[in-house]
Amino acid sequence: MIFDLIKKRRSVFPPQYIDKEISKTDLERILEAANWAPTHKKTEPWRFKVLRGESKKALGQFLSKKYAETDPRPKQMKIKKLQFNADRSAAVLAICMQRDLKESLPEWEEVAAVAMAVQNMWLCCTELGIGCYWSSPGIIKYMHEFFDLAEGEKCLGFLYMGYFEGDMPESTREPIQDKTVWLD
Repeated sequence: MIFDLIKKRRSVFPPQYIDKEISKTDLERILEAANWAPTHKKTEPWRFKVLRGESKKALGQFLSKKYAETDPRPKQMKIKKLQFNADRSAAVLAICMQRDLKESLPEWEEVAAVAMAVQNMWLCCTELGIGCYWSSPGIIKYMHEFFDLAEGEKCLGFLYMGYFEGDMPESTREPIQDKTVWLD
C-alpha cells in the first residue's frame, strides 16, 4: 500500500551500503518512476546522469579535489567522505534540472517538479529494498566543470544509492495536527 511505503521511506547513507550491484533494469525502473512526477506546463525539467563503475569514482575524486580547492579551511574527513560516498554507492544519480528557457513558469515550480521526481524514485527504491540519500554539497555549483550540462541545466544534488542489510531505520514525526490549521 502506498501509505505504508511513504511512511517507510528513509535516508540510508553510503556507510550502510553493502557491495551489491543495482541492475540496469532496476535503475531504469527507478528512473521511469521519476518520469511520472507532476510537472506544471509539462516542462518535465528533471534530468539525471547515472554514474556507475569508473564514472562514480571520477565523481568522488572531482568532488574531493574541488572541495579541497575551494574551501578556505578544508577538513580531511570531508575530503575522504566525498570520495567514500561515491565509491561505496552502487550507483550515483546526478539530479539535474533543465530550466524552461522561455521561463514560462517560476523556477521554484521546476525545482519542485524535480523534487517530486526524486520522491518518486525514493519510493521506488524503498519498494525494491535499495537505500538512498540525497546530498546537495556546497560545491554543487561547480558541476558544470564535471558534466556537460545543457544551456539552462544545473545540478541540484546527488542521489547516492545502494543495497543495505537490516531493516529501514525507524523514524517519527510530530503530529500533523500541530502543523495544520483548518478553516471552515
